[in-house]
Amino acid sequence: MRVIDMFCGCGGISWGFKRAGFTILAGIDNNEHALATYKLNFPEAKVFNGDISKLDPFEVMNDLNIKPGELECLVGGPPCQGFSKNVPAKNRFFEDERNLLVTHYLRFVEAFRPKMVLMENVAELAQAYQQGYTEIILGKLSELGYYAEYDRLLAAEYGVPQMRRRAFFLATMSGTSNLFPSPSHGEGNKKYDLFNLDIAPFVTVWDAISDLPSITHEGGAHVMPYPSEPLTYYQILMRPDNNQLLHNHIARKLTHVQYSRIASIKEGQGFNDLPEELKPKSGYSGAYGRLWRDKPAPTITCWVFHPGSGRFSHPLDTRVITIREAARIQSFDDSFVFTGSYNEQARQVGNAVPPLLAKKIALQFKAVLEGACISQ
Repeated sequence: MRVIDMFCGCGGISWGFKRAGFTILAGIDNNEHALATYKLNFPEAKVFNGDISKLDPFEVMNDLNIKPGELECLVGGPPCQGFSKNVPAKNRFFEDERNLLVTHYLRFVEAFRPKMVLMENVAELAQAYQQGYTEIILGKLSELGYYAEYDRLLAAEYGVPQMRRRAFFLATMSGTSNLFPSPSHGEGNKKYDLFNLDIAPFVTVWDAISDLPSITHEGGAHVMPYPSEPLTYYQILMRPDNNQLLHNHIARKLTHVQYSRIASIKEGQGFNDLPEELKPKSGYSGAYGRLWRDKPAPTITCWVFHPGSGRFSHPLDTRVITIREAARIQSFDDSFVFTGSYNEQARQVGNAVPPLLAKKIALQFKAVLEGACISQ
């Protein structure tokens, strides 16, 4: 079961599909730094570095020696900055150039005619312009012969320790329904029991990172040993293949003012709790916030390296979280290694689809594809 990942970035969707047993055939993007990480982690895949709006899908197919209708899965998350909630409503336009990559993705779907399609985007896309883009996407997929569904998924409901919500469009040529996996996690204190259908409690920040070394700001190393065995089930998932060494666990050096601000507040506190003499002239409640140990994290963004840009500070240590801690919260397991500068790695992590969520969708796709094979 082969996958081509468009707008692949560092490979969040690809990693989830790979962990579900799929073969990653190729990744396509135009970000050299993200593609360097992709190449490192997917040595089996061919990498295309180029502007997708100018790329000929038939040339890609010829290069990969596949024909229309042969590919099992086309996946990707076309960037759509024009839909972001960070863009004021008055500045959002239906035909914003930043939103047109969605149509180029659909152009590739039309050419490849894959058996299944996954498209991910910011949650705002689903409702944007009176659901105008949703209607375009579903209408085009239907016109091409696909059965398509869309939904806004909360990553925490699929075992990711993060309250990240994104829109997903899933489609199949097989005509089946139920393309979305059922949530496995939720609020509450129910214990997960393999012998019944109880929903597990959300995975928390501490479930995700408590086995990682405590370090100071400016501390850590590119490669270092683990201080202990895994302490939670989630940590076991994050340490596959008997990993012996930890990568990307370096804390960014803070300025004196940044350090003083984080040092002045406790776990779960943020901007509003800063002493008046340290409080910036303006900001929002999450700025300079420390994470809670007993809750999932808020959305990890590409600004995770900057304490004033969100709730990205460690619950106990006086520092922002490391790239590895951010990757754990995104559900990249420790076998996945990031390359590039600190800021480049932060952008790669923040822009990615959580691999564990992608894996659960991939397993659902796998069941659909296997069912289609059996029925034929």
